[in-house]
Amino acid sequence: MIAGVGNVLRGDDGFGVEALHRLDAALGGAPGVELFESGIAGISLVQQLFDGHDALVLLDAADRGAAPGTLFVLAPDPAAPLGPQGEHEPVDLHQANPRGVLRMAAVLGVLPRRTWIVCCQAADCDELGADLSPAVRAALPAAVERVLALLREVGAAAAGESGPHCLPQA
Repeated sequence: MIAGVGNVLRGDDGFGVEALHRLDAALGGAPGVELFESGIAGISLVQQLFDGHDALVLLDAADRGAAPGTLFVLAPDPAAPLGPQGEHEPVDLHQANPRGVLRMAAVLGVLPRRTWIVCCQAADCDELGADLSPAVRAALPAAVERVLALLREVGAAAAGESGPHCLPQA
């Protein structure tokens, strides 16, 4: 499953959804790949994971202190404590905070063992009605290529487990 998260009405926060739309065009309905636009409703993504998936790629905007448009591919540990001294933050069922969504999915036993977050450093997610910034828009093709590479990796691993799987080549 590839999930695009974010608010398309808040500038660069729409990165995940726009990247998902571009992947939809690039994949052309590839068998075995499910695309899901969760927007800002994190619980809806967790509900989708109950269907069972070999892998999950989350697409999201980030604030990691890098230059706008910088891409990151993270393999998160949802069991890691979020707060100081090992305290866990509460999970907001309405928001799509990737850490909370992944933690909830892990607790419920529906988190795929191969999970990545492909995120892009945002320039601005505050202005209502704003479009993606030029730096984030320019990062979209590279983000698509990184996700396609992850899909090939998952396909190669699955082929070793149960036979060949076909995924588009970049």
